Amino acid sequence: MPAALVLGASGDIGEAVCRRLAKEGWSLYCHYHHNVEKVLKFVSELRESYPHQDFFMVCLDMLDYREIAPFLADLFQVDGVVFAAGFTKYGLLSEHSQQDMTALWKVHVETPMLLLASLEDKLRQSGRGRVVFIGSVYGLAGSSMETVYSAVKGAQQSFTKAYAKEVASLGITVNCVAPGAVATQMNHQFTDDQLQELSADIPLGRLAVTSEIAAAVAYLFSKEAQYTTGTTIPVTGGWLY
Repeated sequence: MPAALVLGASGDIGEAVCRRLAKEGWSLYCHYHHNVEKVLKFVSELRESYPHQDFFMVCLDMLDYREIAPFLADLFQVDGVVFAAGFTKYGLLSEHSQQDMTALWKVHVETPMLLLASLEDKLRQSGRGRVVFIGSVYGLAGSSMETVYSAVKGAQQSFTKAYAKEVASLGITVNCVAPGAVATQMNHQFTDDQLQELSADIPLGRLAVTSEIAAAVAYLFSKEAQYTTGTTIPVTGGWLY
């Protein structure tokens, strides 16, 4: 039975990914740092729904590299990794502190690379290892007021291309899913009028739901996707792409 590590399982997209992969027969390590109650609730539901699969909760502060080694020591079989953890900061570039920039870089790029460097041997064992980043359309198009976030998301996509070439001979595929606007807690700061204006700019006329992002991840984790690697798949409703 394959096992996957989902970083950022406490987020709305991360939870949707966990639910979809569980449905596809994957055992899961569900990562969190905050929102332990939320993760405990849906992990309990997954254990009840899929009693023949294993579901573990694993904690890691992705800003503290000292926690990485003990975190990895608690992982056994890992056939796939999804990097769904992340956050953004709104504001002009001049309003981003060095600490803001470092935090965005660590969570979206540096810590994922450190984790993969150590998990590579596990990922190669099955001959069909899977790595998927949850990126952003801003990594493709860029966004004013989110310049640093756009930069680190662009870095994820460049890393995806490079690392896919490096591990192809090991049977590991590496891809990125780039959502557009998704109906998550992150967008609750917008007013109804702002959300309507945003929806009007999207050719399909609405925000994505988290299950649509999870469906793209499920495809990349499937046997049918074994020839898909080094690519970024936009799931944007046609927005900014």
